[in-house]
Amino acid sequence: MKSFRFWLAVISAGGLLVGPVRAQSDAAALAELKSQMAQLTNQVHQLQERIAEIEARPSTPAVAPAPVAPALAASRAGASFMNMSFDSVATAGTSTEADPSKQLELGDHDPKNRGAQIRNAEITVDGNVDPYLKGQGNIVLKLDKDNQTEIELEEAYLQTISLPANLQVKAGQFFAEFGRQNPTHPHTWAFVDSPLVMNRLLGGDGLRNPGMRVSWLAPTPFYTEIMLGVFNGEGGTAFSFRDPETDGTHGRTPVARGIRGAEDLLFVPRIVSSFDLTENQTAVVGASAAFGANDSGENTKTQIYGLDQYWKWKPSDADAGFPFVSWQTEEMYRNYDAGADAASALPAETLRDWGACSQVLWGFHPRWVAGLRGDYVDGNAGADDPTDVYRGERERVSPDVTFFPSEFSKLRLQYNYDHGKLFGDAQSIWLQVEFMLGAHAAHKF
Repeated sequence: MKSFRFWLAVISAGGLLVGPVRAQSDAAALAELKSQMAQLTNQVHQLQERIAEIEARPSTPAVAPAPVAPALAASRAGASFMNMSFDSVATAGTSTEADPSKQLELGDHDPKNRGAQIRNAEITVDGNVDPYLKGQGNIVLKLDKDNQTEIELEEAYLQTISLPANLQVKAGQFFAEFGRQNPTHPHTWAFVDSPLVMNRLLGGDGLRNPGMRVSWLAPTPFYTEIMLGVFNGEGGTAFSFRDPETDGTHGRTPVARGIRGAEDLLFVPRIVSSFDLTENQTAVVGASAAFGANDSGENTKTQIYGLDQYWKWKPSDADAGFPFVSWQTEEMYRNYDAGADAASALPAETLRDWGACSQVLWGFHPRWVAGLRGDYVDGNAGADDPTDVYRGERERVSPDVTFFPSEFSKLRLQYNYDHGKLFGDAQSIWLQVEFMLGAHAAHKF
């Protein structure tokens, strides 16, 4: 115990004196150092008295803890931190459409009006819960066109980190792993707005819901992951399924079906593989699907299928990741069984929609990225098409350029040329500014 006191005193002294001390010759500096030494000596005496007090106590038999307690204590001692960040994305610009939100910008985080706006200010927390689980939460604030604040719990989930057999379970509220774009947050997008095919088939808020996902890392010579998500499939974040809004049911009066059994749940399977084509090139390919009930009738169903491809080239002598070229494409197809509705005089029919988005990014200079995205969507004729902004043929071309002053900020300028069957031609230009505070967990490749 005496040796413990000695080293405790040494460590305490080192903790105070290890900081930089500038050599000073005046009497005031010398007095300050003497005062600090006196305080240190007093602290050491107090610690010694505390140790003596503990030694004088009668010993009591130790109670053996539950087997899991040491592991939990060790986990908390070594990983009791939590990452926390705040990320704000602001957009300003104009469009030939007086109200871009009506037909042009259907994504929930897309620009909604001419002028300046904040459609995504995100608070993110994440960290290890214990040796078995990690957790993440995302709270998003956004300003509507009247500058009123809206708030949503975007994601809040637990994820296992130590299951055997290459298994992983995720549970809570989170984005379904359908394709590459859907699971991502707006601050990671390569463009100001979301792709047309995503809005049309998965909704303006993306496909996310309360549920659970199980994944398995297959023992293949290359990376292959197989996933199955099971969700409630209800609400505005389950567009194309049990969405109680008429936009989601394409003019039909929504039927309140509830969850009567497994047939009313939403199932989202996915498989994705990654290959190193050469030392400088990587390819990722995936296939996804979503099957569930929709609210346009008592027994109506929706099926969505998707394919996605990603390719990236980066030279072996890249400087901070530059230069690089990447190419990402997603294709989707949907069958929507629309029920008959007497109130709107709409017949029962099957709505078929398809589309694709493809984007190329060129990191041509450190911190500078140029991009070009093309979007196309179409579908068969529907009875409610003349008033349904989620139907009809449409295309968009979007070049942009992004400058990253640092990894915590960016400036982006984007031009959109839109052509749609319902509105004709439209042009828009948007300037986006983003900044991040705090520590944010890494995103998937």
